[in-house]
Amino acid sequence: MPHLAPHIETVPVSGIRHIFEMSTKLDGILSLVIGEPDVAVAPHIAEAAKRAWDADATNYTPNGGITPLRRAIVDKLARENDLHVDIERVWVTVGATQALYQAMTLTLAAGDEALVPDPGYTTFTMGVRMLDARPIPYSLTPERGFLPSIEELERLVTDRTRVLIVNSPSNPLGAVFPEEVLRELLEFARRHDLWIISDEVYEYFTYGEKHVSIASLDDEHRVFTAFSLSKTYAMTGIRVGYLVTPPALATTMRAVQEATISCVNTPAQFAAIAAITGDHSPVAAAKAHYRENLVAATALLDARGIRYLKPTGAFYLWIDVSHVSAGDVADWAEEFLLTERVALAPGSAFGRSGEGWVRASLATTLEVVTEGLGRIPAPGDSVAALGETLVGA
Repeated sequence: MPHLAPHIETVPVSGIRHIFEMSTKLDGILSLVIGEPDVAVAPHIAEAAKRAWDADATNYTPNGGITPLRRAIVDKLARENDLHVDIERVWVTVGATQALYQAMTLTLAAGDEALVPDPGYTTFTMGVRMLDARPIPYSLTPERGFLPSIEELERLVTDRTRVLIVNSPSNPLGAVFPEEVLRELLEFARRHDLWIISDEVYEYFTYGEKHVSIASLDDEHRVFTAFSLSKTYAMTGIRVGYLVTPPALATTMRAVQEATISCVNTPAQFAAIAAITGDHSPVAAAKAHYRENLVAATALLDARGIRYLKPTGAFYLWIDVSHVSAGDVADWAEEFLLTERVALAPGSAFGRSGEGWVRASLATTLEVVTEGLGRIPAPGDSVAALGETLVGA
């Protein structure tokens, strides 16, 4: 029997999905594990998709997406992200997951290295491994306010490094990188002639910190940026994202899109136009909902003396459970699920720096948030906070 390619065995499984799949087989679960909005898709978005189906708009589209959608994205990028691009730099993808992977396929060859955030979203490492390249984690720790260290990056870069992956607002941390940090990362990439792949899926969900697209600061065209409609518009299963490329890649992008997806399904593209150009009050309402959950969750954790990172973006809470996880948070999260019926994502699923932490999704009801987090054991002793952004007893 033939064998799979050897490097496929190095692709890690998702520790998030492991807990989620366990939880689906149990009754009475309070789920804080999956980053999926609990709000419904807005009616004008659903109606746009329905009209496309009713009109039999079900044929192939151009590889990059239908022109009205690409134009809507170009306008949005100029308005919201200070990114001024032509239509041939915008490529509609199957969610941000494909956008990120597409950027990796363009920039990484077998044996190359990519600097990935740790803790960081699981598909960063998975995608790099899928290409037989090596993910090199750079740490985001409480001692540095969960921001990257240029000094550490300088120690990690080698002559095989090709890519720096940046994620702001961060999943799982909820950290938003200030503009000065993004400028430092861009200068680091310039010094070592690296590509940057920027994941900006949570761009609309920030709290007191402005989201800045790193490509808006780049005058050397070394940034690929992945965006998604999934979280913003509660369209996770509709699977629409887009990749903004450096210039002069149109011919290449047509080829790689054709080789991977051909195009995104047509009714979903019409739904995306309605989402981007239509009423944004549902987005504002969702943000207020997540903010309300955040306020209640942090008040509860404060009262119980449990440390956490105060997020400035996304809809997650990064919680320190090292006082009970005994050095194996993945094992603790499984046991906590089985005994307390609360599903949390173990921090180690996002990298070694996540050991002792869990990620809680706040994109659910206030009752589930408070009841679920209320079941986390409180530390027996007071623990001092580490850094200004880490809150504790």
